[in-house]
Amino acid sequence: MLTGVSVEYYARMERGDLAGVSLEVLDALGRALRLDDAEKDHLADLARAAGPTPPRRRHGSPSVPTVRPELQHFLDAVTGAPMWVRDRRMDFVAANPLGRALYAPMLDDPANQGNTARFTFLNPASRIFFPDWEANADDLVATMRTYAGQNPLDKPLTDLIGELVTRSDTFRYRWARHDVRHHRAGLKRIHHPAVGDLELSYQAMEFPANPDWFMFAYTAVPGSPTAERLLLLGSLAATEQPAKVN
Repeated sequence: MLTGVSVEYYARMERGDLAGVSLEVLDALGRALRLDDAEKDHLADLARAAGPTPPRRRHGSPSVPTVRPELQHFLDAVTGAPMWVRDRRMDFVAANPLGRALYAPMLDDPANQGNTARFTFLNPASRIFFPDWEANADDLVATMRTYAGQNPLDKPLTDLIGELVTRSDTFRYRWARHDVRHHRAGLKRIHHPAVGDLELSYQAMEFPANPDWFMFAYTAVPGSPTAERLLLLGSLAATEQPAKVN
């Protein structure tokens, strides 16, 4: 009744047959089900993928990324905040020195190949590195579900999902929930082996020239313990002298 469609038509959509469904019907369905922005976008992506022709690739090539010198110079020019770039397959692409120092436990682990999803679900150290591991894992899987809906033909992403479904019960459980989420801003808590606990606000930014990439900038409250520890981490990164705290 709320969407203005018949029971039979709605039942067909619920079974996953979205071919030919108009944007007006999808908008009405989103309002009736009180979907948030990420869920509405995901519904539209699923309808697009169910079209009579294969969905056209809307994002960049999954080939090995090439970081332009101008981008690296821009990242390196930011010295007071960790900044890093990843792609839709959760692969690390580039960072400034402070960003590399922040994510050193992930980047120094050869098994995860610089991939945040592998590190989170396949490396037990991630549960120490991310004190809010459960919420972090929820967000990561929901973001991957969003990306998969946007481009179901992204083979490297589907291969990664298949690997994690096979190797991680915690990933498989979350993937089966079908949650989706936009990863735009929030709070990230990290326990860094060199400087201790960090509480960072982050902002995510897209690259119009390369829609496959996202840049994250982390900041701390001025004068806070986290701000002081970031200064220490920056000094350690500049001198390349690792340190440990008890």
